[in-house]
Amino acid sequence: MERIQAEEARDKLLALPVTVKTETVPLWQGLGRPLGEDVTARLSVPPFDCSPVDGYALRAADTAAASREMPVVLSITEEIPAGTVPTKPVGPGQAAKILTGGPMPEGADTTIKYELTEFTSREVKIFTPCKPGADVVRAGEDVDAGAVLGRRGDVLTPALAGLLAGQGMQEACVCVPPTVTVLSTGSELLQPGEPWQPGKIYNTNTTTVCAYVRQAGANAVDGGAVPDELDAIAEKLDRALSASDMVITTGGASVGDYDWAKRAAEAVGAELLFWKIAQKPGGACLAAVRDGKVLLSLSGNPGAAVLTLFKVGLPYVRRLCGRSDVIPEMFTARMAKPFKKSSKVTRFLRGHLAFRDGMVYFEHHEGDGNGVLSSLIGCDALGQVPAGSGPLNENDTIQVFRV
Repeated sequence: MERIQAEEARDKLLALPVTVKTETVPLWQGLGRPLGEDVTARLSVPPFDCSPVDGYALRAADTAAASREMPVVLSITEEIPAGTVPTKPVGPGQAAKILTGGPMPEGADTTIKYELTEFTSREVKIFTPCKPGADVVRAGEDVDAGAVLGRRGDVLTPALAGLLAGQGMQEACVCVPPTVTVLSTGSELLQPGEPWQPGKIYNTNTTTVCAYVRQAGANAVDGGAVPDELDAIAEKLDRALSASDMVITTGGASVGDYDWAKRAAEAVGAELLFWKIAQKPGGACLAAVRDGKVLLSLSGNPGAAVLTLFKVGLPYVRRLCGRSDVIPEMFTARMAKPFKKSSKVTRFLRGHLAFRDGMVYFEHHEGDGNGVLSSLIGCDALGQVPAGSGPLNENDTIQVFRV
């Protein structure tokens, strides 16, 4: 297979059919998970006109001539705390004492703060004209009945959970997180916690990839490491594919003598979808499908593996999760400093966004080698440099997306 562009690889995965299960859980348990159905408002919020202040509800027309020298005196009809229902209309020359959140009584069209008045238990003096509609929270000011509060695939946030609670809902229908198993291949790998040995390195990839997969909303399973032995890799892959909704491997995705990913995929009966991507870092990448489940094999180099995961793998993981925001939006930023290399193939730069003088800048992180993981610390965006580009100068524009 010839190398394909990262977007084509991503789209091949996203074109695969996906079944997302749903369940109904208490609102707080559903936080961070996508909605499994559209949710509409049953009630307007607030459901009635109410007062945003402690004061008096009255007719604005009665205060038209009010002044410090000639205050208007209104008789008090009743007191309306929040949670009660007015029992009397407000007529000419009348006002109702009202507390914050109290429903507006019939006839009243404005409120005034008690600090701006003088009052007794029977009457209130108004010293300034009031405007109709001033200091009144209208029914539906926050939410109109029938409005769509959230659509299927929208992530349930604390604010959305609060809106649903405001509709009297205790539960939400959310998507069930998929299980994604992550394992690494390589006879050189030690698991974290094991004593270090000469010639060995610690397996950082499963921890790193699992963390990003979990951050995307899936249940990540650390499958550990397996040595460079085809039978052992195939056996572990077979078990992982049977027990998971997706399997991600790192290592062995290139074309060397110890690169087992393609042969292992074939050994477990997976159909090859693509192999090798025209990008740097992270061109070593393979995807195959067995029984509708994706096997995605990434580079064994930590930096390269994560960049391919960002561009190709995580959009599919988000789709498995039921999310609607599967592909990060691209936007334009300016280079905060020069990047001196040319780019024969599409290149991804690690960095973070900075805002100066109303402009968005991309701060490129030093250390963009395949094996460099430290440059991902503080990385909140990737810059995408098109194939055939020369060096970039300070203030040159670059397409970026958040990670």
